[in-house]
Amino acid sequence: MKKYMNPNVDPCENFYEFACGNWRNYHDVPPDKITYDTFEIARDNLYFVLKTLLETQTKTQTKSHFNDKTNYHNLKDYIGENYQIFDDSDAIDKAKKFYKSCMNEDLIEKRAEKPLKKLLEELGGWPIITSNWEQSEVDLIWVLSRLRLLNNAILISQWIGPDIKDSNKHIIHIDQTTLGLPNRAYFLDETNSKPLKAYKSFILSIAKHLGAETSVALQDVDDIVDFETKLASVMTPLEERRNISQIFQRIQIRILIERYPYFNWHSYFSTILEREIDLQSTVACYCPDYIHNLLNLLNKTNPRIIQNYLLWRFIKHRTSNLDSRFLDSEQKFYHALFGIEKRPPRWKFCVSQTNTNMGMAVGALFVQNYFDENSKTDTIHITQEIMETFINSIEEKLWLDEDTKRLAKLKIKNMDLKIGFPDFLFNSTEVNLKYQDVKIEENFFFENVLSVLRHTNREGQKKFGLLVNKSQWNSPPAIINAYYSRSKNQIMFPAGILQPPFYHKHFPKSINFGGIGVIIGHEITHALDDKGRLFDHEGNLQFWWDNKALVMFYERSQCIIDQYGNYILPESNTTVDGILTQGENIADNGGLKQAFKAYKNWLTKNPEVDETLPDLDLDGPQLFFLNFAQAWCGKQRIESERNRIKTSVHSPGIFRVIGALSNSDEFSMVYNCSKNSPMNPVEKCDLW
Repeated sequence: MKKYMNPNVDPCENFYEFACGNWRNYHDVPPDKITYDTFEIARDNLYFVLKTLLETQTKTQTKSHFNDKTNYHNLKDYIGENYQIFDDSDAIDKAKKFYKSCMNEDLIEKRAEKPLKKLLEELGGWPIITSNWEQSEVDLIWVLSRLRLLNNAILISQWIGPDIKDSNKHIIHIDQTTLGLPNRAYFLDETNSKPLKAYKSFILSIAKHLGAETSVALQDVDDIVDFETKLASVMTPLEERRNISQIFQRIQIRILIERYPYFNWHSYFSTILEREIDLQSTVACYCPDYIHNLLNLLNKTNPRIIQNYLLWRFIKHRTSNLDSRFLDSEQKFYHALFGIEKRPPRWKFCVSQTNTNMGMAVGALFVQNYFDENSKTDTIHITQEIMETFINSIEEKLWLDEDTKRLAKLKIKNMDLKIGFPDFLFNSTEVNLKYQDVKIEENFFFENVLSVLRHTNREGQKKFGLLVNKSQWNSPPAIINAYYSRSKNQIMFPAGILQPPFYHKHFPKSINFGGIGVIIGHEITHALDDKGRLFDHEGNLQFWWDNKALVMFYERSQCIIDQYGNYILPESNTTVDGILTQGENIADNGGLKQAFKAYKNWLTKNPEVDETLPDLDLDGPQLFFLNFAQAWCGKQRIESERNRIKTSVHSPGIFRVIGALSNSDEFSMVYNCSKNSPMNPVEKCDLW
């Protein structure tokens, strides 16, 4: 902690520089990353542990010999409606085999583009590489639904989730699409010509690897990007979609068919759900205008362009599963877009791929070998203390009426806590059954990914019509992250994040409350941020605020919007979007205040405890704020900085520190900051 501080800086002038000023002298952004910060260091530490575990021997050793001529993987099966596998063998062994298949670069090079090319043929062919492509042979709904079976939602985002009006039921949800570049501005803003040019070059390069003739491909690539630009233009901007109650519609499939007859909804849903769909079934729609405009666009577009675009979006996600030519093209694109200089080490890529694709199996391996149950218990206690503090703080809010207070406290009291990992990870039978429809072979990395994609899609779609199990874990344990679910009123802290500098069972409580405690408080506050406040204690979209309280909420949140909207990153001369980052900024401010109050309560109950650290002349409360700030020490590339400030809902780390601390009276008291010093302005934003 001490080596990262810059003691020459007055903490009341710029606490981020005081806490993190020397961090840059010890760390550069690695060539394979877009940013390097405390979270990335923790992630690297976790990945090294996972690598060691995944490289241990499987329980049942098998000899496998690759022979491409006797390849028993029929790629057509992966897009078949009735594709079923039953294999209840050891899931951890499957994860290790998946990792090994990813690490087998020689074989991946030998197989080259063959697996992808064969699959593209089964999907109706990619016109850009198919000289005799016939548009009459391809049906839009057929292709879209088959891609969704492989967990690719293109043109229309579709998933099964809790009904936001009745969170106990699973229904179909549909929304506008994602794009091949980070957001619609990349296609519509003329200042983004460089990334757009790199995107075209990326598509062309991949097409040539798959056998396209340059003379044909150039026009096809232009058509693909032109179509995607038109697609971006009919999408609603993110800032106009923040209030979910204003864009949400419940609609039966039969009505959907009546309103949008040019799209075969019945066939689409029946295929991806792998069952006949009832036309009375309810759909949650967040994009009626987009669907209308999308269908008009599709009606005016040449089928060749549509097929080229659909398969391109699928191919883009699969380039990382192929040989070095595809990886090099992908890397060149990411360099232009984010400034990344090289690919990560293969082992790190394969650990990430394995954890992404088989997260619960990897999580079981991790918690069985490394995770301390005492850490889970301790974190639960910290969480409960912060929740209690939060409830007491709500009672003290003079701007809230009694009814709104009561319902806000009810929401916090009913919050479901998920800390560390689900207990079933110690039951090998349950873990094995979770992956019983996944087939993993050491020689077939590409097919292994397809098998997991089918599994992931099936896991999601089979929830349709079922009651919501609000006790279910959805997050893999071995990750560095934390979540709040509005529909479940649930906070989740996976085991992976319970490590230094955020937490350690032997740290002083000041460090733990300033680290994981603030993160816990952050996630709790999401229950009452600009989006979370729309949902009640059971996770239902419901208006439960008194009108006067709501007006006060808007005034106080506007203060935060204006405050953060005035922050400018000097390196790239870019301004923070106060509206886009509103929810996270509210959560940062609330999380810091409630975690510190909980820590002070703990100190009152434990007055004899020594909270100091050797050779660091700071008391417990000062260490609390120092560790909070040092969680956000970091550097990022200019290209990444420009991208993230346009697209990320989180403010840059420096402003997450300065913004929350400058609103904290407690911080100013602890560090004795005079009135109107930069870190102690007279006018402060105060919400939670």
